Amino acid sequence: MTTGSNEGRTSVRVRPAQASDRAALGRLGALLVAVHHGFDAQRFLEPGPDTARGYGGFLVSQLGRPDVVVLVAEEEGRVVGYSYGAVEGTDYMALRGPAGVLYDVVVDPGQRRRGVGRMLLDASIAALEAKGAPRVVLSTAERNEAAQRLFARAGFRRTMIEMTRELP
Repeated sequence: MTTGSNEGRTSVRVRPAQASDRAALGRLGALLVAVHHGFDAQRFLEPGPDTARGYGGFLVSQLGRPDVVVLVAEEEGRVVGYSYGAVEGTDYMALRGPAGVLYDVVVDPGQRRRGVGRMLLDASIAALEAKGAPRVVLSTAERNEAAQRLFARAGFRRTMIEMTRELP
């Protein structure tokens, strides 16, 4: 799908995810859960011993759905990142018309700052557009400033702020 390289480094390729990527997707999904839980333990799910298996199984269950895009970034046969999004119709609760919704963009910590996240983001946007999405929306954790910078550089603008209040 997309190929890129960073000044002499091995090429990273973005391709559609496959069922055989389940373990890698689960590992990265569990990392996403852990990072968010670290940002705000009251708001985000706590990772557990089955998080990787469950997350990987969920993402694999989405493969083949005509409205869904699950991509992986692969280097030398190893999955180093993934993205997950879908085309959704009008959502009156979100006050938004049809859109591609990008749920996850995750890059292995050892592979960050090499352009892998941007490759996944750009490929996801292109795939959602090809499925008919007139716009792409996403959410990011308040404390995830690196992701916010990536999204802003890619042309995203702030449109909503989620607020949470814990109840007794």
